[in-house]
Amino acid sequence: MAFENPSRDRIKELLKNAGNIAVVGLSDKPDRTSYMVAEAMQSKGYRIIPVNPNAKHILGEICYPSLSDIPEPVDIVNVFRRSDQVVPVAEEAVKINAKVFWLQLGIFNDEAAEIAKSGGLEVIMDRCIKVEDAILLPGGK
Repeated sequence: MAFENPSRDRIKELLKNAGNIAVVGLSDKPDRTSYMVAEAMQSKGYRIIPVNPNAKHILGEICYPSLSDIPEPVDIVNVFRRSDQVVPVAEEAVKINAKVFWLQLGIFNDEAAEIAKSGGLEVIMDRCIKVEDAILLPGGK
């Protein structure tokens, strides 16, 4: 069966209830899409937790080398990695009991989606979290 994202109403609910959003592959370079998206989400009031083994701080937040290193609960794991690199991220998202596994626009991986789903996470693929937030919660969460 083909993968289907949750309904727009469900995505709106997930965003509205999101506390911590771990951004895997968040770049510390302001001209990168991951940085711009995370910065926009942060300015809307979301708590961004950067995950990048090559940086210490991004957007004023402590940067962690992996999801497992984050010392607090994570609601959404937002992934900016190539499609062929997301399976281990899905496995780690399950391990830390995240609620949502979100692959950014252009990123698909059925195996990763299945791992996350089997682990109890809701899965969203090929959608930009910033665009969804702007459409579904234009006034903020």
